[in-house]
Amino acid sequence: MLRFAEEIMLLILDDSGEFVAVPTWPLHCALGGGVLMDLALEGRIDTDPERLFVVDPTPVGDDLLDSTLARIAETPDTFDARHWVRTMANGAGRIRARVLERLVEHGILECRERSFLWVLRSRRYPTLDSKPDREVKRRLMSVLFSDDIPDPRDGAIVALADTCGIFDHLLSQREVRGTAERAALVGGLDLMLQAVSTAVQEGRIPAG
Repeated sequence: MLRFAEEIMLLILDDSGEFVAVPTWPLHCALGGGVLMDLALEGRIDTDPERLFVVDPTPVGDDLLDSTLARIAETPDTFDARHWVRTMANGAGRIRARVLERLVEHGILECRERSFLWVLRSRRYPTLDSKPDREVKRRLMSVLFSDDIPDPRDGAIVALADTCGIFDHLLSQREVRGTAERAALVGGLDLMLQAVSTAVQEGRIPAG
């Protein structure tokens, strides 16, 4: 099973292995919020309107999740979910790099480097296995174009994708307008997802 951050990175890759242009801060909030959502769904953390807290410090066995879980558990002060989303977003460069490494390790993407005179100029990530990408897009569409109550994982990936404007690249403008209310409704079902949306609206404000 892919983690939310891995699914987000697949969604912003085009057919040539280049990343589509999405706003950096919302993307980082989605990546950081995705790690927190995975921890919540694994039963390791929970949140209420005033605080985010550890309910089970046992490692999940996932390097991205476990490092975050340990950081939250070792922090002496108590903060709300918005604080932790912003904290994670400010370090999302590390999350992004590790996610791409993992997708390559899984055999889903291939890393191709382009250089000139031995200087690395850019990297592309062509798809080797398109099944995970097709599956996450299928889940997105099944939630957006249905009135059913979504599975928590499916609802979360819809809300995270909406946070960073991914639907502008996956849907027509008419479809984006037609599904905006549904995406907003899904994103309001969970306190963690609400915190991600709030962090995006506030902009890049240092945590703490």
